Amino acid sequence: MRSAEELRYLILAAQREGNRLLAQALRPLGITPSQAEVMRLLQDRQPLTLSGLGELLVCESGSSPSRLVDRLVSTGLVHRAVPEHDRRHIELSLTEEGARIARQVAEIEEGLHRSIDAAVKDHDLAQITGFLWTFVADLPAGHALARRTER
Repeated sequence: MRSAEELRYLILAAQREGNRLLAQALRPLGITPSQAEVMRLLQDRQPLTLSGLGELLVCESGSSPSRLVDRLVSTGLVHRAVPEHDRRHIELSLTEEGARIARQVAEIEEGLHRSIDAAVKDHDLAQITGFLWTFVADLPAGHALARRTER
């Protein structure tokens, strides 16, 4: 296996395992990793329009987050509102229950991040993230992440 292929599969394996661990931890809350990403973005930046949310999502970059939002609205975690100043936009915000769940999601994410910190403690994280930023720089998910990190 050539090095580039090995790297590609290592990135894929790390993403899948990280997502599996996150999904497992989120299961008691009744939400998916993609729904958790929506909730955390709203927790940090609400209110957001549907298009504004879509520009920040990594899980669904390049597509509409409508399906994710519809599910969160139907379960009472996200509220849709039409602002009087611009009826063409729908603003999204967390409900009280959504804010409670988002706080729990943040705690779960913190635990996952501690595990990642432990795994990379003997490695040059700046070099790893530098490479990954270069790799995704001109791709939709990279653009979404750059907007989120104000990079």
